Amino acid sequence: MPFLVLAALRRPFFGALASGAAVLALAHVQGARGAWVAASAALLALALLVYLVRPLRRALVTAPLFPLVRRILPKMSDTERAALEAGTVGWDGELFGGSPDLRKLASAKDRDLDERERAFLRDTLDPLCALLDDDAVTRAGDLPPQAWEAIRDSGLMGMIIPQSFGGLEFSARMQSTVVARLSSRCVTAAVTVMVPNSLGPAELLLHYGTDDQKRHWLPRLARGEEIPCFALTEPSAGSDAASMRSEGVVCRGSFEGRDVLGMRLTWEKRYITLAPIATVLGLAFKLRDPERLLGGEVELGITCALIPVSTSGVVTGERHDPLGIPFMNGPTRGRDVFVPLDFIIGGPAQAGRGWTMLMQCLAAGRGVSLPALSTGAVQLAARVTGAHATVREQFSLPIGRFEGVEAKLGRIAGLAYTIDAARTLTLGALDRGEKPAVVTAIMKAYTTEAMRVVLNDALDVVGGNGICRGPRNTLAHAYQSLPIGITVEGANILTRSMIIFGQGAIRCHPWVQRELAAAHKGDVAAFDEAFWGHIGHVFTNGVRAFGHGLTGGAFASVPCSGVAAPYARDLMRYSAAFAFAADTAMGTLGAALKRKENLSGRLADALAWLYLGSAVLKRFLDAGQPAAQRDVFRWSMEHALHELEQALVGLLDNLPSRPVAFGLRRVLLPLGARRRAPSDRRTSTVARGLVELGELRGLLTELVYVPARDEFGLGRLEAALEAVLAAREARDKLKDAQRKGKLPRGTAANVELALAEGILSPAEAESIRTAEKARDEAVAVDAFPRATPQR
Repeated sequence: MPFLVLAALRRPFFGALASGAAVLALAHVQGARGAWVAASAALLALALLVYLVRPLRRALVTAPLFPLVRRILPKMSDTERAALEAGTVGWDGELFGGSPDLRKLASAKDRDLDERERAFLRDTLDPLCALLDDDAVTRAGDLPPQAWEAIRDSGLMGMIIPQSFGGLEFSARMQSTVVARLSSRCVTAAVTVMVPNSLGPAELLLHYGTDDQKRHWLPRLARGEEIPCFALTEPSAGSDAASMRSEGVVCRGSFEGRDVLGMRLTWEKRYITLAPIATVLGLAFKLRDPERLLGGEVELGITCALIPVSTSGVVTGERHDPLGIPFMNGPTRGRDVFVPLDFIIGGPAQAGRGWTMLMQCLAAGRGVSLPALSTGAVQLAARVTGAHATVREQFSLPIGRFEGVEAKLGRIAGLAYTIDAARTLTLGALDRGEKPAVVTAIMKAYTTEAMRVVLNDALDVVGGNGICRGPRNTLAHAYQSLPIGITVEGANILTRSMIIFGQGAIRCHPWVQRELAAAHKGDVAAFDEAFWGHIGHVFTNGVRAFGHGLTGGAFASVPCSGVAAPYARDLMRYSAAFAFAADTAMGTLGAALKRKENLSGRLADALAWLYLGSAVLKRFLDAGQPAAQRDVFRWSMEHALHELEQALVGLLDNLPSRPVAFGLRRVLLPLGARRRAPSDRRTSTVARGLVELGELRGLLTELVYVPARDEFGLGRLEAALEAVLAAREARDKLKDAQRKGKLPRGTAANVELALAEGILSPAEAESIRTAEKARDEAVAVDAFPRATPQR
């Protein structure tokens, strides 16, 4: 079928032409009337002529269609357009295109930490971690003074600031590593360091500030002399930040004894991290110029400014209590606060460009902070549960041997592998200078959701040890803080149901943004090129999706062999299926798809799991397909592909047009939905890798700060794990003697009896005693005097 080959090779029109010619030839052979064949051939030739002669095509086809299509296409506000145009397109564009270049993915080089960064981790960050006691911080309601001093003196609040301004100028990879390690130790410290290096004054100054603003503020921020916060959210504007009521009015006034052109600001903000202790307030507000003192429009739009907290009328200092996690967070307000126009970030020339600034900066920052926080929490959970499942025994067996516990451990391990792979892929793009807005939205939403699943599983595994707070409970505050990560920087419900696919469908699609731009400008010629390119794109992906669906992607070209190859072919297959499904949904629903948030959410799921699966594939290939990672790689790919297919099935089950859904199902899943979740056997194998002191456990928990072995919590759990594994052979001897009737059941008394009978050597008996003592210490929980205040 050469026409299918032509279509699959992105020659859709000639594929359709070949198809028509083949039908006519077959009709002629079958004895069809010559006049009918001739007439059909003439129509086919006319179609070819119209398509190839662009002025003719525009006049006869595109121009009449243009007004109809303009009415169908969704209308965009300026804020929506700024959001859609923010950032760059990278691997997400390849996935949306339906034929991703896996060779490009495999050959992309990720930046590793340099020696300066490694030395910082060893000599500065680890000593800071040693100072931190998460339980003590939570009960005190703040970091200890020595921790605050260390954070300021080490420059951790200036990780993104260039060295020329006194900052650390760390790579995105290093910033993520710092936050992840702190997250594994103390959530409050992680958030405190994360926020100044994410969306905030330093980031905005770097990209948009004037030279004078940079020289004044950046060195002070880098040294921790100034504590920044950024005030965006307010009571009436949460996820819909563009509806903010905070405003500024351009006017003349007196500032520090001088008559200057400035603005009078009024605001009420909430949920602002570091606001209670901030010395400089980044503020987003809508700026108006009713007297046209700037010579332009009255409504200038969202603007960002830097306001010293010492300015008359600025109110800060109160605190919120975010689920008992005591990072500094609170409201700020101001009424008729007058400041010069020079306080606008970038000066008066940047008035009204605040929304664009925020969207551009968020396009990158969202891929570092919360994914790092989530990765640290997930890796901590993996390390704790793996050790606990070995140390804790019930019914004379480590609980990690029970299938129900193995199911949880396997999923913890698989998701830990997946989100760290995605973190690495995303940071590689950021360190190459990309700002992939859709990818970072995926990372924010799906890594925090993975954290939710993992920590729920972890609490199931550790049981009562996870619900009694105190110095021995390593997971309590990570679990307690879960909803915070889910909510901030764009609530996950909104991010999934509206942002990822809504932005991706336009930003990442090879043709839609061009169509919208042409329609907005009324440019028929540009629209003609984009529209017919889009038609060809749809036809090509439909053919590829159907062909790969029939063959299981067997003929997809992939840059690898061995274990990874079939999964790479699956990604090629499902990318074509997703692209065709996305175009079908957009084509049949039009602007109404914007309101079909459940459908949009399922398309977001499909795109997200394509991205996460791609990251897993790259991680495995970059490592050289090692045997130690083979099972967790397979688990992660099987999970990603199953989630991806289920998202497509959910889309098909709920498309409003049932005839369209029926036809689309036959194209995407011609043999039915056949993808299965990881098997029990696979999950069990992966779980076993987490409970041993082996390569996989080290890989899945490499970012975790591991404290001294005598410290409550993880330290003593690690010591118990080592002791239990060291005593394993001696315990096996003891159990063998019990099975043979040489010793009664039990452990403590039998050690002495086995020693007396010569079954155990003195060293073996001591190893069991040490292990039992360490086990008791590790599984103990905290208790307090009745009058102890709880937080």
